[in-house]
Amino acid sequence: MEINNKTLIWIVIGILLLAVIYVTFFRGSGATGAVSAGGTGKLDTTGWTENEKMNYEMHGTIPARAGVSGASAGSSGGMVGGC
Repeated sequence: MEINNKTLIWIVIGILLLAVIYVTFFRGSGATGAVSAGGTGKLDTTGWTENEKMNYEMHGTIPARAGVSGASAGSSGGMVGGC
């Protein structure tokens, strides 16, 4: 049984597609940024308004009432990216 080039290409494309789906949904979950007080690596956004969540996601701005202070807030005034 001989595998032709088209079949081999489609097998490689399928494997790459499965790898991308795996990385997107299973390995890509989790927030990056400031570490919460619990040490989980995720910032607790419960109680934030939709505008505050959008500002954090788009600009890295952490609201002052979030209670993140010290080394986890960074030296850039509460901004994750420091820009």
